[in-house]
Amino acid sequence: MLRICTDFLRARGFTASGSSIGFTTAASLCWTAWLHTSIPNYHKPSSLTDGSETVDITYIDKEGKEHTVAAPLGKNLLEVAHDNEIDLEGACEGSLACSTCHLIFESEDYYKKLPEATEDELDMLDLAFGLTDTSRLGCQVIVTKELDGARVRIPAASRNFYVDGHKPKPH
Repeated sequence: MLRICTDFLRARGFTASGSSIGFTTAASLCWTAWLHTSIPNYHKPSSLTDGSETVDITYIDKEGKEHTVAAPLGKNLLEVAHDNEIDLEGACEGSLACSTCHLIFESEDYYKKLPEATEDELDMLDLAFGLTDTSRLGCQVIVTKELDGARVRIPAASRNFYVDGHKPKPH
C-alpha cells in the first residue's frame, strides 16, 4: 500500500526533495488516510441503494396492526422499519450484537427465498423471544425483488439486555 501512496504522490508532483512536508510524511499521511476510510458500499452495492426501486413489505406490529411500506432494494428490514417509524427495536443498531430486531416471516415461501443465516446470526437468534422456524434478524435481511409482498411479524416482546431499558433512536 505504501508503494501505491508513493506512486500517487509522485504523479501529483511530490518529490523526495521538493515537498514542503517531506515525501515520507506525505506518503505516511496517504497510508493513514487509506486505513481510516470506511467504505460502506462494500456491504451494499450503490446500485441497490439508490432508492429508485422498491418492493412492498408488510410489518405486523406487536398489537397486530399492519403497516405496508415501500422498501428500497438494498436496505435491510431494520432500516426500512426505522425509516417508516415502525417500532422495531434494534438495540445494537444493526451490528449483529443483539436479537431485538427479531422478525418472523409469516410465509415459509418468502423465508426460503432468503440467503441462509450466518453462524453469528443464528447465535443471536438463540437469544430471541418467541423464536420460530421462520425467524430472522431484521438487520441481516436485505430487501430484494424476491421479497415483494412479504409479511413479517414483530414479536410481542424482545430481550434487551440493557439494564435501564434503553431503547436507541435510529439515526
